[in-house]
Amino acid sequence: MSASKTLVTFYSRSGTTRRIAEALSATLKCDLEEITEPKPRTGFLGYIRSLLEASWRRPSTILPKKHDVSSYDLVVIGTPVWAWSLSSPVRTYLMATASQLPEVAFFCTLGGSGSESAFAQMTAIVGKQPRAVCAITQREAWSENYFDRLSQFQKALRTIIN
Repeated sequence: MSASKTLVTFYSRSGTTRRIAEALSATLKCDLEEITEPKPRTGFLGYIRSLLEASWRRPSTILPKKHDVSSYDLVVIGTPVWAWSLSSPVRTYLMATASQLPEVAFFCTLGGSGSESAFAQMTAIVGKQPRAVCAITQREAWSENYFDRLSQFQKALRTIIN
């Protein structure tokens, strides 16, 4: 496998997951795709909508993906954790691509806890174990205290793609 056959895809409501995804993609020198929705989740109502959809494990409407996941050797998928659950846009993405996904790795950003539950949900949807996982708190992401954790995740990914 080569780094050119790796895709980092993510959803970010507040920018935290985007920050980690961009750092990961730049270091791995691979493709990057943001999962987007037709209606943004801004403000208080967007926050409440996010929590409710995550709690009820509902999918959402997302815009068409730009990359064909079946053309990659590894897809790294990032999600914020909402109410101890993966985000509904990532749930929708995984449901739509599960049968086409090659090897997978997961990362998440979170306020405090819930990464294990989010990773378990992601694993159940795709029907395969991730090759590596990484959880980074929002506080770590914005204070740049995530470098060690992200570096360990990148090393694990490099063993897969090399």
